[in-house]
Amino acid sequence: MERLLYYFPELNTNQLEAFRALKSLYEEANAKVNVISRKDMDQFYVHHVLHSLTLSAFVNWNANCQIRDIGTGGGFPVIRLAILMPQVRFIASHG
Repeated sequence: MERLLYYFPELNTNQLEAFRALKSLYEEANAKVNVISRKDMDQFYVHHVLHSLTLSAFVNWNANCQIRDIGTGGGFPVIRLAILMPQVRFIASHG
C-alpha cells in the first residue's frame, strides 16, 4: 500500500478502503481458483495494482469515457482503474 500512496497520493478514503480490501478478496478467491500466482501475493500492490494503474498515465480519462472489459481475466486492469477513476463508466462483457 505504501507504493500505491507514493504514486497516487490524491486517493480519497473510499478509494484507499477499496484498494485495501482488494488483497483479501484476491486471497480468498485464490484459495478456490488460481487468479494470480499465490507466490506473488506478498507483492500484490506492486505487481498487480500498480501495473494496472499505469494505464491511467497514458489515456485521457474523463467522465464521458466508457471502457469495456472484454475478459482480461481476474478483473485486471479494470477493477483497479474503476476504483481510481469512479467518473469513468466501466462495462463488463462476457463472451
